[in-house]
Amino acid sequence: MNFSELNFLAVFVSALACFVLGGFWYSSYMFKSAWLDGCGLTDVDLANASMKKVFLLAFILSLIASFAFALFLGPNPDLGFAVGAGFVAGIAWVATSFGISYLFEQRPLKLFLVNGGYHTVQFTLIGFILGLWS
Repeated sequence: MNFSELNFLAVFVSALACFVLGGFWYSSYMFKSAWLDGCGLTDVDLANASMKKVFLLAFILSLIASFAFALFLGPNPDLGFAVGAGFVAGIAWVATSFGISYLFEQRPLKLFLVNGGYHTVQFTLIGFILGLWS
């Protein structure tokens, strides 16, 4: 794929959407408690973290993921294919990779479900936005 065929606005918007999704997914409205408990963190740990740095790097990583997925899908992907590919990438590549690591690290199932679920929805969302924009 030629980079000139890439829809950079769609890539940026999909990264931004993933960033917003993550903010909601890991908030007290959804899975914050299960996530904190699963990874052994507390609200105090979060308060002591450099959240500006965390958010900036999280957005950059979302941008890289969106860019790479746009390259994978190619120019003008069909919406159904893009959404399906996003779902499969999230559940079959990312979530299973987390699962393998979490098994060896003896991490709790709920942490796998929270993180694997987020990345499945994340890549489905990226596929949806990129497919919609084609």
